[in-house]
Amino acid sequence: MKDIFTKEITDEMIGRIEQLTAETQPVWGKMSVGQMLAHCAVTYKYIYDNTYKKPKGFKAFLVKKLIKPMVTNEKPYKKNGMTSPDFKITSQKDFETEKEQLINYLKRTQELGPDHFVKIESHSFGMLTKDEWNNMFYKHLDHHLSQFGV
Repeated sequence: MKDIFTKEITDEMIGRIEQLTAETQPVWGKMSVGQMLAHCAVTYKYIYDNTYKKPKGFKAFLVKKLIKPMVTNEKPYKKNGMTSPDFKITSQKDFETEKEQLINYLKRTQELGPDHFVKIESHSFGMLTKDEWNNMFYKHLDHHLSQFGV
């Protein structure tokens, strides 16, 4: 899997985002392009904004045992897969605002680098390795940019 922590790959992903327009339509799925960008930003909001409640108790156990392996492995996501409630974006979103926010999150993540992330806990999954952080960041964004043909 490509390494999102390298400037080259971060720039590649930003280049793909820059190809999108407010009118870009999905190849599959129901989200608008603005909703997709907001959806992708949730991963980073978990880390940087602390605006979501962490799962607790049995739910936390299930998330770590069942969801974590699917999110952090190298196997691509299937089309139209399940989405966590935090990631469901139902309101319309301003394309330019969401695009700028996501690009800023990508740059910040790349600049901090993998050593920063292996020292902090994931919102839902606990401690992750560099590869698990990378896989989570890269494959989710790659999946949704592919959803929109870029």
